[in-house]
Amino acid sequence: MGSQQKKSNVLLVGSGGVGTIAAVNLEVGGLAEVTAVLRSNHDAVVKNGFHIKSCDHGVLSGWRPSKIVKSIPDVQKENLPPYDYIVMSTKNIPDVPPTAADLIKSAITPHHTTVVLIQNGLNIEKPFFAAFPNNAVLSGVSLIGSHEISHGVIEHDDNDRLVLGPFRNPNLDAAYEEKVAKEFARIYSAGGKTNCTYTADVGFSRWKKLVYNACLNSICAITGLDTGRIRLADGALDALVRPAMEEIRAAAKKAGYDLPPEVVEATIDMDPLTMYLPPSMLNDLRKGNFIEAENILGEPIREAEALGVPTPTLKVLYGLLKAIQWRTKEARGMVEIPPKEDFVAQS
Repeated sequence: MGSQQKKSNVLLVGSGGVGTIAAVNLEVGGLAEVTAVLRSNHDAVVKNGFHIKSCDHGVLSGWRPSKIVKSIPDVQKENLPPYDYIVMSTKNIPDVPPTAADLIKSAITPHHTTVVLIQNGLNIEKPFFAAFPNNAVLSGVSLIGSHEISHGVIEHDDNDRLVLGPFRNPNLDAAYEEKVAKEFARIYSAGGKTNCTYTADVGFSRWKKLVYNACLNSICAITGLDTGRIRLADGALDALVRPAMEEIRAAAKKAGYDLPPEVVEATIDMDPLTMYLPPSMLNDLRKGNFIEAENILGEPIREAEALGVPTPTLKVLYGLLKAIQWRTKEARGMVEIPPKEDFVAQS
């Protein structure tokens, strides 16, 4: 019973492809008990568990985390023990309410809960610092291929690598932030099935991932082409992908993060061409979901602008993504447009 007391109490929000594998890693190491908040896949998982085909964990049939809930718990109202960590692996879409910080407000214990953002983009910590000034916020940059192909069915085909470190909150002691980050990395790695590395240089890992996300991910979404076909398509690499990546490199350099020139070709060739892998944003569009346009493109462009770095290619991509996002909002009844009028042809 003694060892049970030592398990970290973890709330996981967003149990899709990435979040479910995170939950498996946390549970498999024996150092955490995960409460997973499930929405669209809740009923399927309560009934049958998850069916996971994983390159790290093998086939897991009927797998469940310690607890499954349908909505974010209210720690005070429900008189629950505080969560040590809240892992956010949902899409982060600040232009569609509620925001990620609003979502988890009721589950936060001030001065205690550490928020772990396994999410894409730049400046994602700022709304959390504003909402929870006395809580540590960790950056999780996930390099994984994992998708929920139907409710509760996960296909994990590219090894889980998680780069973890603290976002610097000026209200907190840096040594405390480092301690909780290293502790989470230990809990996450305990099962020995994942590659979780600690880094103090959170900015570098975030800008580096933008070479993929702001460029390849967004261009595949806009064109409807996967990472193999975009390399085969006439002119796409030279006119779109490489220029966008060089703009991210230039902005990162001005921000103090020197990404080597070879990162461009390494990112383009990251997946075997014949894998024909649809990146996450293209998957989201195919499902009719919202895309992470603001954090993946809007924020890097605003940072570049503040630093005086021109980003002509990225701005065009951002404009296209925002128009696509508007289309999804219209489809979901979130924007009002004037009714169509009948125009009589003038003779």
